[in-house]
Amino acid sequence: MIEFSEGIYTYYVYILTNKRRSVLYTGVTNNLHRRLYHHSSKFNMNSFTGKYNVEFLIYYEKFGWIQQAIEREKEIKNFPRSKKLELIRSTNPNLDFWNYLFENL
Repeated sequence: MIEFSEGIYTYYVYILTNKRRSVLYTGVTNNLHRRLYHHSSKFNMNSFTGKYNVEFLIYYEKFGWIQQAIEREKEIKNFPRSKKLELIRSTNPNLDFWNYLFENL
């Protein structure tokens, strides 16, 4: 996990995948616990994550400023898949599911 500790709020850039780890989704939120719940409960079945069953957290970064988080999200979204996987594997070599880290917040 990479942490940029400035500001008074916490924002997360995160990458999710599906059970087979064949799809990658990058997003930004100020409440990762709530956002993971929305993804796992298929809150919006017409969304990309709903259609492709994307609900498993495999990477995240923490920011103190929303501007930094949005900039980083855009940067990661523009990475080719190979570079996204390299980034993920830098902290999560086995692509383990990390949802449990945000379950009891």
